[in-house]
Amino acid sequence: MLRIHAANYSISTHKKLTINHLELQAGECCAIVGNNGSGKTVLAKALHQEFPAESGQIIGNPRSELVSFEKQLKLYDDEWERTNTDMLGAEEDIATTAGEIIRQNGHDDALCQELAAQFGISHLLTQPFTSLSSGEGRKVLLAQALMSKPELLILDEPFDGLDVNARSQLTMHLSRLQQNGVTLVLIVNRLNEIPEFAQKLGWILDCQFMNLQDRATFFTDPLTQQLLHYASTSNVTLPPPLLSSKHDKLAGPLVDLQQIHVSFNDRNILNGLNWQVHQGEHWHIAGPNGCGKTTLLHLITGDNPQCYSNQVTLFGKRRGSGESIWDIKQQMGIVSPALHMSYRVAGTPLTVILSGFYDSIGLYQKPGDQELTLARQWLKLLGMENMEQHSFLQLSYGQQRLLLIARAMVKHPPLLILDEPLQGLDSLNRHLVLQYIDRLVTHSHSQLLYVSHHEEDVPACMTHRLQFIAQADGSYQYEQKPL
Repeated sequence: MLRIHAANYSISTHKKLTINHLELQAGECCAIVGNNGSGKTVLAKALHQEFPAESGQIIGNPRSELVSFEKQLKLYDDEWERTNTDMLGAEEDIATTAGEIIRQNGHDDALCQELAAQFGISHLLTQPFTSLSSGEGRKVLLAQALMSKPELLILDEPFDGLDVNARSQLTMHLSRLQQNGVTLVLIVNRLNEIPEFAQKLGWILDCQFMNLQDRATFFTDPLTQQLLHYASTSNVTLPPPLLSSKHDKLAGPLVDLQQIHVSFNDRNILNGLNWQVHQGEHWHIAGPNGCGKTTLLHLITGDNPQCYSNQVTLFGKRRGSGESIWDIKQQMGIVSPALHMSYRVAGTPLTVILSGFYDSIGLYQKPGDQELTLARQWLKLLGMENMEQHSFLQLSYGQQRLLLIARAMVKHPPLLILDEPLQGLDSLNRHLVLQYIDRLVTHSHSQLLYVSHHEEDVPACMTHRLQFIAQADGSYQYEQKPL
C-alpha cells in the first residue's frame, strides 16, 4: 500500500527526519509513539505525502487524510482572519459552522449527518466552529476526514482533548474502520492510548523513525523499557518567585460563585451553579465535552462577558465593582487550548516565559535582570536552554505547550488555572509537568483549578472535585466532593 525506504525529510537547515524503512499494508493499524520535538508532525505529513522527501524511495500513493492539532489550529487561525476583515459583504454569513467544516471534504449531506451522529455532534452542526470546545472541534475534524472515504487515515494525537466516553467511542469507531479495510496510523504520546487492535508499534526519537515491531517485541524492547524507567524517576526543583512578588492572603474564599446562569444562543450552559474555592483547596473540574467547564473558567478569568451579570466574587471583590480585568489576572496563571490558539505572535521561548510576568501575549517591555534570570531557569528546567532564541511558532505543539505552562507558573500566582494543560504532551513531559505542578502547589501559596479528562493526568495535590453530571434532559448537575 505504502512503502518508504531510506528517505530523508528536511525539517530545518540542520535537522532532518530519517525513515530507514516504513511499510504499511492495507487494513492494518500501526501506532507510533514520539516525544515532543521528535519529528512526529513531519512524519505524519510524510505519510500523507504533503511533505516531499529530499531522497529515498516512496512506493504507493493511497488516498489519505490527516487529522492533527496543527490542522485544528490552522482552521481556527483561518477563521479568525476571515471574520476579522473589512472585505466581507453585509449579506455574507460571518461564522463558518461545524457542518460546513465537515462538508469541505464532500457534499454528501447524508454521510455528514451519519458521521455527526456517530460522533455525537449532530446538535453542533449549526454552531460556529470557533465556539466549540477543543474536544468537540477534534470530533468535527475526524468527521471531515472521513467524508472523503480515505484508504489511509493518519491521526496525530487523536485522543487528546476527548473525555472518557468520547475516547471509548472513537476507539470503537477506529476498530470498525480497520475492519472495513481502512489503514490506520495513530501517532500518540501515551502508551496506554495504543489500541488493542494495533498490530505494529514503533518509536520516533530525535527525528529518527524506528522500525515497526509487533506488540510483544515493542514492549520488551530495551529502548521502551529505558524510556518508561526515565519517565518515572525524574526530579524537579522549581525556580523561586520574583523577590517583589507579594499577594495578600484572604480570610474568605478565593472564588465565590452564587446562582450562576450562562446561556449561548438559547442554550443553557451553566444553570444554578453555586461554588466556592476556600483557602488550601485545589479543585479538579471534570465532565464531558461541551458541559461548560471552559465557560466556568472564563467567568473566573473575565473572558466571558456574562461574568458581570452573575454573582462572581474573586479574591474578596465582587466582579464589576471597579476592578479591571488586568487587576484580576495579575493574581492568576492560565493555560488553556484557547490561550494556545491565541498565542500566535512572533517571539522566542525566552520572551514567551517572560510575558507571564506581565500577563501579555507577546513581550512589549524590557524585562529586568531578575526576570531574565528566572525565565532562563525555567527554560533549563524544561530542557530548552539551548533554544532560547528559536522561533516559538516553529516549535512543536508539545514544546509550545510546555512553554505556556512555564509562563503561567513563573509568577507563582495565588490562583493557577490549568484547562487541559497536558494536551499534546508525551509521557515523559506529562510526568515532568505534573511534578512541576505538585511542587509549585506544595511549596507556594498557589491554589489550583484543573480541568482534565484523564484520571492519570490529575495531580496528586488535588483536594476536591467539581463533577458535571449529564441528565436525561440534556442539563447537568454539579457534584462537589473532597478527594
